[in-house]
Formats: sequence, structure tokens, C-alpha cells
Amino acid sequence: MILRMWVEHPDIRHSLRCLEILVLEIILRRKPLSGHGSSPPQIFACRYGLLADKLWISVYQDDDETFALWHDEIGVPKERIIRLGEDDNFWTSGATGPCGPCSEIYYDFHPERGTSNVDLGDDTRFIEFYNLVFMQYNKKDDGSLEPLKQKNIDTGLGLERMARILQKVPNNYETDLIFPIIEKAAELANVSYALADDSTKTKLKIIGDHMRAVVYLISDGVNPSNIGRGYVVRRLIRRVVRTGRLLGVKGDGMGDLQGAFLPILAKKVIEISTNIDADVKTRASRILEELKREELRFVSTLERGEKLLDQMLADALLNAQGTAPCLSGKDAFVLYDTYGFPVEITNEVAEERGISIDMNSFDIEMEKQRQLSQAAHDTVKLGVENGANLAEDIPDTEFLGYNTLRSTSVVEGLLVNGSPVAQVSKGSEVEILLNRTPFYAESGGQIGDNGFLYMMEAENEQQAIVEIKDVQKSMGNIFVHKGTITEGMIEVGREVEAAVDANLRQRAKVHHTATHLLQSALKRVIGQETSQAGSLVAFDRLRFDFNFHRPLQDKELVEIEGLINQWIGDAAILETKVMSLTDAKRDGAIAMFGEKYGEQVRVVEVPGVSMELCGGTHVSNTAEIRGFKIISEQGIASGVRRIEAVAGDAFIEYVLTRDNYMKQLCSTLKVKAEEVTGRVEGLLEELRLTRNEVSAARAKAAIYKASTLSSRTSTIGTSKNTRLLVESMDDVDADSLKNAAEYLVDLLKDPAAVVLGSCPGDGKVSLVVALTPGVVDLGIKAGDIIKPLAKSCGGGGGGRPNFAQAGGRKPENLLGALEEAREQLTKLLEK
Repeated sequence: MILRMWVEHPDIRHSLRCLEILVLEIILRRKPLSGHGSSPPQIFACRYGLLADKLWISVYQDDDETFALWHDEIGVPKERIIRLGEDDNFWTSGATGPCGPCSEIYYDFHPERGTSNVDLGDDTRFIEFYNLVFMQYNKKDDGSLEPLKQKNIDTGLGLERMARILQKVPNNYETDLIFPIIEKAAELANVSYALADDSTKTKLKIIGDHMRAVVYLISDGVNPSNIGRGYVVRRLIRRVVRTGRLLGVKGDGMGDLQGAFLPILAKKVIEISTNIDADVKTRASRILEELKREELRFVSTLERGEKLLDQMLADALLNAQGTAPCLSGKDAFVLYDTYGFPVEITNEVAEERGISIDMNSFDIEMEKQRQLSQAAHDTVKLGVENGANLAEDIPDTEFLGYNTLRSTSVVEGLLVNGSPVAQVSKGSEVEILLNRTPFYAESGGQIGDNGFLYMMEAENEQQAIVEIKDVQKSMGNIFVHKGTITEGMIEVGREVEAAVDANLRQRAKVHHTATHLLQSALKRVIGQETSQAGSLVAFDRLRFDFNFHRPLQDKELVEIEGLINQWIGDAAILETKVMSLTDAKRDGAIAMFGEKYGEQVRVVEVPGVSMELCGGTHVSNTAEIRGFKIISEQGIASGVRRIEAVAGDAFIEYVLTRDNYMKQLCSTLKVKAEEVTGRVEGLLEELRLTRNEVSAARAKAAIYKASTLSSRTSTIGTSKNTRLLVESMDDVDADSLKNAAEYLVDLLKDPAAVVLGSCPGDGKVSLVVALTPGVVDLGIKAGDIIKPLAKSCGGGGGGRPNFAQAGGRKPENLLGALEEAREQLTKLLEK
């Protein structure tokens, strides 16, 4: 955990001087110094009990100015200021981008070792706890450095490292930020941390560190899944589960072998986190439930996966033949995709056996899955050729759509198939960049506006029309209007009139505001701990994903609808204002987890009901929504539910359509609307009784037919006392075929074997094998007989040793398959 500050100033060294003095004031309170320069400063009276002579400084090797500031301005002796090279004290954001020299503060646990031949990398003696990065340069593609226009300082204090120093413990894990979790894990594993070997201590540290992380992540709305940040949570949880098992934790570690131990550890995390983040305690029940479900789900597949992994690793060792053993990426992916093994766990287990993993082929398999599962979504790009250069010359689009649906704009750029062009003619698909626009670009779950662009000639004669079907954001805040030219020709630099489809915009506004009301209603009905996990605001419906561990009950859905329609009827006037992010959060505005916000944010409030950070478009009064109806509620991922609903015009259309269906149903059934349920229930009961009668008649017919087949029985075996009957019963259904087989084995007496097949229609095959106890005692099993029989008929099945059923899709193969079954049973019985 790091506490960070960011300082900007045109004079970076002036900023450094101010900041360094501030840092030292925080850590130390200086007494008057007797000297300056190279003489050691006096002992600092320190707020945290630190002594100044235990602090060391590192600077970049060529940074004489920082060296002088630490020595001349702060008073640090020269022998405790160490120059380090680029690997240690020059920070870069990547191959290119902002970068600059660093300066760091270290704490010395063993000053008695002196100042000669000091290695700041010796973690038995030193710990770096404060860092200053002087962002002065931009690294270019060729590796050269150019001065940044906005120089700044990124600085941070390591909270856990400071805790380690103050609490005088040998590592960060043994501070009171993590150690209570480790102690609880040791208790569940029935081991002593103090007496444990290094391997056991490492496992306990893994549990302590990971448990704290997953509790906070789930609290913030990140639930376990197989993609994105959800996969990070799942990976951490599963590593804790496996590590706990390696330590000998069984079940919940407290006697319940079917229980889960993660919730017990999570309670300790919540206990020590309450004063840091009160929301963790508020969301405790959801956190504990999610961890319990995820642990038990993983444990149910863990043993199967472990056995398969053991076999895969054994095969990898066997196939090595003098080369370094390697597990194929495809095998690792099967473990990940089918058994839920994070590849990191597979890699960890493989390394314990001295086996590597072919991660390249694993990544290929992973990419295949992403391509198959990725939802179709058009990501706007400003061209593959000169589009990026075009975008560099175009400023951000000014959005006017909060206040107007029409504007006069200038065409800044045109793109066809990603390439910039000067003009585009009728019939072409085009992407248009305007200097300003009333069109809303897709963001925050709300889809882009539709409408038209009109290019006018002199005397206001219409020259061109562009139908806009989508608007997206790209390259920061440039709006890309995607459409088709239906009339004339459009040119760069010309003025156009932009007009949003007012009806569709109203539909989007209604659904967006209804989404805010839905989130508030969910929090009131099922609990404040639930949080948004995604949304779609479309013209015809809204979709809202939220974190919750179970399906909503009918009465809860009714209550949610009731609340929202009540708020709609209250005709509340919405309040929209722009304010600082800090003030918005202080006032209780809800932010979407994972969303990036600037310093200034737009807050949309339904007084007394909802307050959210939102850049979308909204109604001015809740009465505009007119009505709200949930049309579905379902689970879409582990711990994530989805509600789809309609509001406004879409609500009216939905109700009218359903009313029309009801009228048609009433007409067909010749009853009133309120009598439909009773009438349908009566019809279903009549249908059930009729089906039972038909089924009984079919069973009787099948048994009668079976009785006529009994004369075709042959006797098999050395004593000629085992009766065998293998026959086709034409179009008899599966249930009747089963009844016929049971009747025949009773009729033929023990020992007897019966094999029946039929083709009940629709290209289907039904098969039954029935054996009496005397045949089963010979070691013959019904399942072994029916498997090849079913395979020949294009299907499969199974059952008990004395009775098996199967189906197939190749009726043309039935007679041949039955003959094969006759031959197989004859051979077995003659033995």
C-alpha cells in the first residue's frame, strides 16, 4: 500500500526543495544544527521515533543538483548519499514516454556496520520507504530524451514499509496490517508461525497477502470470473485455497469438512479493516457469501484437476527423453478452461516438479477463446493509414447536446474505410469529424445518438444529407459520426446543420434516468452492498448488471418496480451540476467502480432518491419516464445478475403489445382476462390426464406386442436353459419399450436376456437391454451390451448392470445393430 502525492511546477527543482522539506517535516522534526556541509547533522527529534543518522539517500548518478539539495539544503552527510545508475534511479513509464531521475530515502536497520562499501540493495540492512521521481523528460522512439512541457514530481511513501520500521519486525508481512490474518491462517492449519520452517511461512504469507486483496476487491464490486479483473480475483482466491490445502487445512479448518475456510479468514480482514474502510464491514455479508461460493465451487473440481495435472506432468517427464521437460500450453489451457486452474497455479505446481510450461501455445489457446467469446462491438479507430495524423490536427469535439439537439458545425475531417478524404459522394459510408456537435457519443452505457447532417448551398438550398446511425468517441474526446450519404456530396471545411433525432434521444434519456432509479431501488430492496457491474442504455430498453449472489424473488421484483413507479409519479425535478470529484464523493455521489474520472465531474441527482457521477443525458423531471417495467432478471456470471427493463415509450409499447396478446388469448379461450389463469390450468390438467391415458394405452399395446414376440425366444448355453430375445418393435416409444422389456424378463423367467429396439419417429432410435440376475451373475452387464449397440445407431446411453437404455439418430442401422447384439450375447452366454 502506497500513499502518493503529485506535484507540478515549472521549476522542478524548486518543487523538489519544497517537497523534500515537507517530507522531512512529516518524518522528522529537526533540532537546530551545529554545522552544515559534510559534518553529521544532530539527531532529529522524530515524530515516529526515527533517528536522522539512520536515513540514507540515493540519487541518480549524474544528478548533481539533487545531491547538492540533499546535502546543502537538508543537511544529509555526503557519505549517506549514494549515487546509483539507470537501473536503480532512473524511472521510465515504458519503452517511450515520460521519465526522469529518482531520489529515494532508505532506513538503516544496522548503522553499526558503518558507511564504507555500503550496498543499499542489502535488504537485511536497508529498506527503501520513500521515493521521488522527477518527471523531466519524454523518451522518444530512438531512445533520445526531450524535456517535458509539464515537469512534475511523482512521490510516494510505503505505508507497510513505514509500519515495518516503526514496529521493528523483519518484513512487511509481520506488521499489524497483515500478521493477524497470517496468525488466523496458522491457527486453522494447526501450525505455529514462530516455529514454522521457511516454506510454511511463505505459504502463510501468501494467504495473508491474498486474502486482504480479495476482500477489498470484492468489497469494491469485483467478483470472481474468467475475464479481466474478475480473473485476478479468481486467481488469488484459488491460490489461497490450494495453499491452505497444502498446509493441511481441511474444510473450514474447524471440524466441518464440507465447509469453507476463506470466510473465516475474511472475517479477520474485515475486523482489522473497519477503521480504514467502513464500506468493507457494510458489505461483509456479500463478501463472505462470495468467498464461500467460490471456494466450494473450486474445491469440487480441484481434486479432479489435480489428478489430471499429476498425469500431465508425469507424461511430460516421460516424454522429455533427455531434454528439459515441458508441459504443453494446450494441456495448461485445458486445466484452466475446464477445471478452473489458473495458469499461475499450474506453473507453480510444475515448477515444483522441475517442469516448464509452453506459455506461447497457452497464449494462442487463450486468444482463440477470447475471439470466440468476445461480444461483437465496433471500436472506432480513426484510420489505419493517415487517420492518426489527421486526429492530431483536430481538437476535441465540443459537445452541445445537453442544451440543444441542433447546431451549426464545421466538417473538420472525413474518413472512408479509415482513410482521410476531402469529399464523399452519395451512397458512401463515412465517418465525420465535426468541431462541435449536439450528438451524444456512446459512453457510460448509453448508445450514440441517431439523426441527420444537412449541408446547405447558398440561399439555403439543400446540397447534401447524411443519415447518422452511430456516434463514438476516439483519440480522447473526438466524436466520430458514422453514417451514410443519402443525397449529394459532403466536403471537408464546409458548414453543416447537425440535427439529433429528438424522439430517439428522449427514449435514451428516459432509459438512462430509469437506470439510476433502478440502482437506488435495488440498494433499498436487496441491500446497500450491491453495486453496478455494467449497463446498456438503448432506445428500446435498458439493461443493468449488478453484483448479487442469488436470483431475485418475485416479491422483490414487484417491490423494485413499485418504488421506481412511485418515484416517477412524484414528478421530481432532476438537478445536474459540475463539481470537483472530491466534493461529489463527499456528498455521497455513486461512482462506477473502475471508471476513470477527471478532477471536475458531472453529478446527476434525483433529490432524495439518487445521486450519481454521470455524463449521460437525462430527463428534466421523473414524470417524463411515464412508467417502468422489468421484463427479465437472470444470472450472467458468477455473482452477477442482469435486469432488462423498459420505460417511457418503450414501456407503453410493451404494455400495449402484451395487452394485445392477452386479448387474442381471451378470444381463443373464450374467457375474461381474469379467468385466463384458471382456464389454462384446467387445460393443462386435462392434457396431463390425456397424456397419461395415451401412455397407458401405449404401454398396454407394447406389452401385448411383446407377448407375441416371446415365441421367438432362443435358448443358449451348455445346458440350453438361458433364454435370449433380440427383436425390433417398430415405432414403439421409449417408455413403452422399457415397459415391454420389463414384462418380457418377468415372463421368460431367470436366466433370460432381452434386447429390444424401436424407431419412434423423427429419425430417433430407442434401445433397451434387460437381464435377469442369473445372467448378471455370469459377469454380463447390460451397460456393456448397450454401448456398442447405441454407438452403431449414432447415440449413447447406460444404466444399471441388469437394465440399460439408450437412444440414437440412425434408424437405418437398427436391424444390423440388433443382429450384432444377438451375436455378442450368444457368444457370451455359450461360454
